[in-house]
Amino acid sequence: MRRRNPASISVMPRLAITIFLREADVKALLTMDATLVALEAAFREWAAGRLSNQPRRRVASGAVLATMSATLPSSGLMGFKAYTHGPNGARFWVALFDAGDGRLRAVIEGDWLGRLRTGAASGLATKYLAHRNASIFTIIGAGSQALTQVLGVAAVRPLREIRVFSRDAGHRAAFAEQLSGTLDLPVRAMASLRDAVDGAEILTTITPAAQPIFPGEWLQAGQHLNVCGSNYPDRREVDGRTIARADLLVADDVDAARLEAGDLILAEREGHLSWGRVRSLREVVASTTGQRQASDVSVFKSVGLAIEDVAAGSVVLQLAEARGVGLRLPD
Repeated sequence: MRRRNPASISVMPRLAITIFLREADVKALLTMDATLVALEAAFREWAAGRLSNQPRRRVASGAVLATMSATLPSSGLMGFKAYTHGPNGARFWVALFDAGDGRLRAVIEGDWLGRLRTGAASGLATKYLAHRNASIFTIIGAGSQALTQVLGVAAVRPLREIRVFSRDAGHRAAFAEQLSGTLDLPVRAMASLRDAVDGAEILTTITPAAQPIFPGEWLQAGQHLNVCGSNYPDRREVDGRTIARADLLVADDVDAARLEAGDLILAEREGHLSWGRVRSLREVVASTTGQRQASDVSVFKSVGLAIEDVAAGSVVLQLAEARGVGLRLPD
């Protein structure tokens, strides 16, 4: 039998696979603990100067299209998040690409992923800024983003009480009931916002408010506040007095905050803020900022970053490939 010259044998290239993942896939794969680990590693990588992040940009024509992108060299990925907001609601997508050759690795429906990474960012800030034994937590807002905000904080602090406030009595009662069924913790639906704030060691605001929810004079020594509801420069949940009172003031990214964080932009306009006071979360995670004192008030302002989406997406992709989840699409 005639032998073939090995050099003449044509070897078929291995197909590059793109994975398409739906919301149900993301919910089955991604946990809050895994998201926290991914974000913390990404912020450390960013502090070391090894990745890049591009803030959100918006265009509008009836509906609004927002896009944001980042690189994550440790995962070998880069990607973008794109979402639209219009009369029929919002739709979220995350696309991940191979950082070396640029091929598309995954397209992921990004609603639940976005909720988890936003909650994880607050959890990460709480881990580094709130008192180590802080255990009374107030969540202000009972909408679609509220659950993951609670999960993020509960993952990093030994909570013994959760307080829920919403202006809508039905919403706060329903959300308190949902939390009671999700976490093995006492949950109280609070009719009074002042009572919800008083004595809380950690507070998170996650509302659609355009004007301050409560006056900064209500804040008490030692409290930590996550401000997460707005990423528009003309909207805010907290007033200038709150920002002025903060002994430690941290944004997920200062450059992004200068563009989008109305809570800070409007405070600066009113004379309550010098941007030199604001630190980026990556600096805090990398321990390049000072330690807090027991009486310090700390404020974390979140606008949401592409690096958080790419970091969380990289975990989803890794798990999907390992478990055979998702729809495989050849290039």
